[in-house]
Amino acid sequence: MAELRHSSSLGARATSSPMKRDAAADSSPLIPANDISDDRHSPKDRDRPLCSHFHYVCSFFTDDPRVPLHNSRISIFITLLLILVGLISLFTILHKLNSPYLCKKDGIVLHCPHVKESASLWENPYSSTTSWKPCAERRDAAISELPHENKTNGYIFIHAEGGLNQQRIAICNAVAVAKIMNATLILPVLKQDQIWKDQTKFEDIFDVDHFIDYLKDDVRIVRDIPEWFTDKTELFSSIRRTVKNIPKYAPAQFYIDNVLPRIKEKKIMALKPFVDRLGYDNVPPEINKLRCRVNYHALKFLPDIEQMADLLASRMRNRTGSSNPYMALHLRFEKGMVGLSFCDFVGTREEKAVMAEYRKKEWPRRYKNGSHLWQLALQKRKEGRCPLEPGEVAVILRAMGYMKETQIYVASGQVYGGQNRMAPLRNMFPNLVTKEELATKEELDGFRKHVTSLAALDFLVCLKSDVFVMTHGGNFAKLIIGARRYMGHRLKSIKPDKGLMSKSFGDPYMGWAPFVEDVIVTHQTRTGLPEETFPNYDLWENPLTPCMCKA
Repeated sequence: MAELRHSSSLGARATSSPMKRDAAADSSPLIPANDISDDRHSPKDRDRPLCSHFHYVCSFFTDDPRVPLHNSRISIFITLLLILVGLISLFTILHKLNSPYLCKKDGIVLHCPHVKESASLWENPYSSTTSWKPCAERRDAAISELPHENKTNGYIFIHAEGGLNQQRIAICNAVAVAKIMNATLILPVLKQDQIWKDQTKFEDIFDVDHFIDYLKDDVRIVRDIPEWFTDKTELFSSIRRTVKNIPKYAPAQFYIDNVLPRIKEKKIMALKPFVDRLGYDNVPPEINKLRCRVNYHALKFLPDIEQMADLLASRMRNRTGSSNPYMALHLRFEKGMVGLSFCDFVGTREEKAVMAEYRKKEWPRRYKNGSHLWQLALQKRKEGRCPLEPGEVAVILRAMGYMKETQIYVASGQVYGGQNRMAPLRNMFPNLVTKEELATKEELDGFRKHVTSLAALDFLVCLKSDVFVMTHGGNFAKLIIGARRYMGHRLKSIKPDKGLMSKSFGDPYMGWAPFVEDVIVTHQTRTGLPEETFPNYDLWENPLTPCMCKA
């Protein structure tokens, strides 16, 4: 018996010839006779060991009648499942190939997927708007600390240069500098410049009586140069009456050490240039609080400007026939801004050539030979230092959840590229208007003689909006966001993260869903909520520490 088991189990291996193998197989009681075949003549059976491992799959492709019916059904199901997985993978690949555009572009129209509108679109979280309150207003019944007029250290005079908002900052700084040196401030002159070409006077825009009265306990302000100073032209032109060596963001001590002695000597001095000539964290806290007092309380526009702005804001809130919120968009895409940015934008070769010539003419030192500009443009875009195009703004707002019906007030100069450049934004948000579309020609005629009056209307309508969106830096946006923060952080002010948006727009595999998630998560804290100040912070955009108190 022992020999039988051995020969039976090892017969196939021990036999070398085919005849012996056949004989051994026939004599073996352990191997069925119908399973024995010559693999030299049967390629079908040579594949059988493979099918023995994948029996259900192979049975689908064989006509073997011995395969049970339920096995064939299982095989069909597995095959269909594999086909379905393949189709899903193919769809995913095609989706990734189409994803660079985020939204489908049809001519000049952008079609973005639908996004669910969030309940918090129009307001900041309530818990974040109750912890701080304004505290830079004038104290009632305060005792004036001003010395007698005869004891003033002298008079200072400044030209407030630039546009309306740069002039506003210069006026606030002039009051602060007068306080630092215990000097009398002559009402600032709003200087015409080459861009604005405007002859507006202080009293054409601001309420002079309110300005002087509100600050009477802080700084002595006079309307004009004293009568005893007879040669007024000398104050405008003579270098002997001008302090010209004031560095940018100078500390308070610089004025005490370098400017005050000259004022005491000459009695009247002009300070110029005076753009950004006072720092923020290198001056006493009470001086910064005084600057806020000037900005948020003392500088009031004339009543007719305030009333017209109220009318425009009211029309924005009633455009649908019932009360509705509105968004104010500060769109910075004028030709001058595009040129000055030295960024690259979508356009034809002809447009790019014209822009290159414009930059070469206006900023020859920066332009040089133009060979370095492409690399510079890429670097600036990565760092988020390029203005957002109208089409990019449209995609970001849609990703945030703002619907087609959103009412948008646009504060902007003439957009570079005209209607074609504005078309993606206007088509996605058709309820987009300017002050010229909200008001009649006759209503605005009284303000057209002063460019700064029209800018003041934009300023106030943006300030009163439910949501304010900036697209690039600048004094206008900084002052709006700062004022809305000062009013208690309740009004949402969106400051897009242009660096992240540039990265997302340039990612060829960025799909709509992850883009929406990035936009929403990133901008949850970029809505004008309280932010701690830091060294060299901008007081006009973030007045929290010096000008606000814990509620």
